[in-house]
Amino acid sequence: MLARPERFFEDRFGLTSSALERLLGANLAGRVDHADLFLEYRISEELTLEEGAVKKAARHVSQGAGIRAQSGERTGYAHTDDLALPNLEEAARQARAIADQSSTSAVVAVGPGRPHDLYTLAEPPVTAALDRKVALLLEIDAAARALDPRVKQVIASLGSEDVVVLIATPSGWTVGDVRPLTRLNVSVIVEENGKREMGGYGGGGRVAFDFFLEGDRWRRFTSEAVRQAAIKLHAVEAPAGEMTVVLGPGWPGILLHEAVGHGLEGDFNRKQTSAFSGRLGQKVASDLVTVVDDGTIANRRGSLNVDDEGIPTRRNVLIDHGVLVGYMQDRMNARLMGVEPTGNGRRESYAHPPMPRMTNTFMLAGEDDPADIIGSVPRGLYAVNFGGGQVDITNGKFVFSASEAYLIEGGKVTRPVKGATLIGNGPDALTRVSRVGHDLKMDEGVGTCGKDGQSVPVGVGLPTIRIDGITVGGTQV
Repeated sequence: MLARPERFFEDRFGLTSSALERLLGANLAGRVDHADLFLEYRISEELTLEEGAVKKAARHVSQGAGIRAQSGERTGYAHTDDLALPNLEEAARQARAIADQSSTSAVVAVGPGRPHDLYTLAEPPVTAALDRKVALLLEIDAAARALDPRVKQVIASLGSEDVVVLIATPSGWTVGDVRPLTRLNVSVIVEENGKREMGGYGGGGRVAFDFFLEGDRWRRFTSEAVRQAAIKLHAVEAPAGEMTVVLGPGWPGILLHEAVGHGLEGDFNRKQTSAFSGRLGQKVASDLVTVVDDGTIANRRGSLNVDDEGIPTRRNVLIDHGVLVGYMQDRMNARLMGVEPTGNGRRESYAHPPMPRMTNTFMLAGEDDPADIIGSVPRGLYAVNFGGGQVDITNGKFVFSASEAYLIEGGKVTRPVKGATLIGNGPDALTRVSRVGHDLKMDEGVGTCGKDGQSVPVGVGLPTIRIDGITVGGTQV
């Protein structure tokens, strides 16, 4: 387990708090609107089993620092993988040179330390014994093949990391965090009469390796992967046209994340490029819809004790019973919009500047029984898993492919379908939500969000919901 961030960087690199204060104070204090230093040390490990054998075993260590200076809307950012003080001083000068507009504003003050302790582990996942991890992957391979003789290929992967970060400002304030993360994925290929299909499942979070062994969680991941692949062997072509769609709980929240969540990030709204720009206080969804972004849920993949600017994460209500009440903010966009940061400043690594990003984004539960929701649909589509999708932030238009979906006929879930895509507009779709189930479920812990070339771990969630009138793309009319 990595040491406390302040002691870790002092012991390993000689970066004492006084040295960091002098570094930032001499180069940045009083010269820009805001400045900070982001130090990072990362240990990551990846194991992949394929064709019954471990085909990949890799362990990486990376370290570096990013220094940011902001004046007005200008941001100067410089990074280095050499944590010697002279290199950090040069990075600070370069960041200031990019941002400098002869600003005379004082450095923005920040609040005190860390209020959360969401994922302290006795044994971080990267420190678990390698032979235990390999044994698990081999068990997954054997179990998948035993579940169904049609299984021809099994690919199981386990990725883990431990990241220590320290954020410092010229005022002498520092805050650190140690962030474990792990994820197990199982993919299988089944074959019947020359036809092949693939299924996949997985999960994880800021949890220990033993998380996958609890309650035979790995067996559930494996059986789900096999089940999904087998269902596709006998799926019929999806219908096409406008119809009622019921989204299942959990991972289908990815549609909410992409079609709505990105449009609620502060930078898009400050620049007036979001479909939700300038709509605070307005009705943007059905009365049944309340959307929350919450970075404080213990051990969740998208959770953080503090964001990558040192701001404590929190629970942010974005849409409250259909009314738009807030955006997700990092420090710069909050300052320029005259509001508080919300703990949503995130970055992929020290080599990237932070920007407003989601953490765990979900819709709150309603009161309906999920079975009653399905029973209320004479003809429609029940989508329970999604693959890829595309969204245009400026107008909210989206296209998503359903990796597991079924016909609803006469209020009952009937035949599985393949090739179904959902086509619509995020803000418009929210107004068409007519039923919300009481079964809110978070995803298993596999989400990764991309934005402007940066990827960060996130969580999504959704109860069963009914949306009236979404265009379904398929092959049968």
